[in-house]
Amino acid sequence: MASQGENNTRLGLFVLSGLIVLILSFYMIGKNHNVFGSSFELKARFSNLNGLVEGNNVLFAGIQAGTVKSITLIADTSIEVTMVIDNKVRSYIHKNALASIGTDGLMGNKVVNILPGNISSPIVENHDLLRAQKMLSTEEMLQTLSKTNNNIAGISEALKITVLRINNSTIWSVLNDKSLGLSFRSSLNNINRATANANKITLSINDLVNRAQNGRGTLGALLTDTISAGNLKDAIAKIKSASDNANRMTANLEDMVQDIDKNIVNGKGAIHTLLRDSVMAANLKASIDNIQKGTDAFNQNMEALKHNFLFRGYFKYLENQKEKEKAKNGNKVPTGK
Repeated sequence: MASQGENNTRLGLFVLSGLIVLILSFYMIGKNHNVFGSSFELKARFSNLNGLVEGNNVLFAGIQAGTVKSITLIADTSIEVTMVIDNKVRSYIHKNALASIGTDGLMGNKVVNILPGNISSPIVENHDLLRAQKMLSTEEMLQTLSKTNNNIAGISEALKITVLRINNSTIWSVLNDKSLGLSFRSSLNNINRATANANKITLSINDLVNRAQNGRGTLGALLTDTISAGNLKDAIAKIKSASDNANRMTANLEDMVQDIDKNIVNGKGAIHTLLRDSVMAANLKASIDNIQKGTDAFNQNMEALKHNFLFRGYFKYLENQKEKEKAKNGNKVPTGK
């Protein structure tokens, strides 16, 4: 009986031990602990875990890589998270990798995401501390969204007030005026025509400049032909010389007039004698009368010679020559201008 009792006790202890091992195995599996494989630890420090707890998953590039082993509060703004990582992914994690806290799905549990770093950095070692990437919390996003909504509401209210003022102002009536649109369209057409004319003028000026540069046209000849330029220069020089001569002549005439005026005033010179001396003027008048009388007598003598039988034939010959010249000139065809 004693040996039967001992066997029952041993059996009970064995069953209890098996149950304990089975429970621990289920617990380890439930916490995603690597029961049979090898693993190493990595650490990261965050200012806010946003609900992360021990046993949450650790993802590397979206792949299950381990679990959160422990969470230690170091300071009021620093929380250290220790992660157990499978050795299978160790060769892909570099020391410059970043650790951040995210969500598994839209409303799932919190997870730690390890973002791959630069391949030039060495591979991580056991108990290495990864840099943490600051993530916005839900409260911060909601606060930002609340501020944005308040700003949008303020802008909407201001826009509403502006629209009401526009509706009640004369600007709106001006905008609704159909004749204004027609006038504006006509103005645009006029501007288009003016622009087209300006373009034509610009093209004409460009063509004129090109022709002048190439030596074509009057302007080009003046600008490029050395002979024309020399002639133009000579002409300008002659015009200047003529202007100088005219100025000198005007100055001489002015001096002459001043001298004549002085002689008249002072009673000197022939002009003063002719204008002021009455005796000289009478003699000059008598001389002119004698010349006139002599001319009349000469004309009478010439008329008497025409009727004299000795010279009558000569004067008839002269009249016949004049008639022939007139007839000859009358038969000529005018050439015109």
